[in-house]
Amino acid sequence: MKLSGMNRFCTTGLASLLLLTASVLLKPMSTVAQELPTGPNQAQPIDPNNPNVVRPTSQETGILSQTGGQRLMQEASSAVSAQNYSLATKKLQDARQVFNQLSNFYQDLVSSFSGIDNRIADSNRRKALETAQMRDEATYQLALVHRAQNQPELAVPLLIQIIRSQQPTRDLGKKAYQQLFELGFVDSQYPRPRADQPTGTRADQPTGTRADQLTQPASPGKKQPASPMNKK
Repeated sequence: MKLSGMNRFCTTGLASLLLLTASVLLKPMSTVAQELPTGPNQAQPIDPNNPNVVRPTSQETGILSQTGGQRLMQEASSAVSAQNYSLATKKLQDARQVFNQLSNFYQDLVSSFSGIDNRIADSNRRKALETAQMRDEATYQLALVHRAQNQPELAVPLLIQIIRSQQPTRDLGKKAYQQLFELGFVDSQYPRPRADQPTGTRADQPTGTRADQLTQPASPGKKQPASPMNKK
């Protein structure tokens, strides 16, 4: 009798141990991950599936940097020279996204440090303006590429964004408005030509832009500050 009772006890204990082991092994991974210790200073990984976030790396070689954005602009210029407009469009879209993210990030730092350390706030404000200017230049070149492909419906919204960011009185804003005039989207020139100057030509049917316009820098003169506040 004692031996039989001992066997039942061992069998019951073994079954309980097997059930406990199975419950641990089959525990969902998400639950285990939630139990990992976290601290307030622990960095969160960037979601690689989020298309609105560019992975930051080295400021010299990474994409999320002024150097990375300028490299994309140079690659776009080479693609335009080869009349590979689809590649140029992709490179300019990427450059525009990089510069826009940089401008917004710097502006966030300005807001964070205002009233705490004005030196840091002023430094990041300058960077926000510089990258906003680069964003608008990439946007202008992208609009020219769309116009070269007879796609005014894609060029016009970009040109209007530039005018809103730059204001019509700045060089890049004037160039953007001139493109709208040549496309026939607006019917008045700005600035108004003097009496001794011939008026500009307006396209009855929107046509492609000249090749030399695509290869010219967007702002050959002194760069004017742009608005970094537009989160496009």
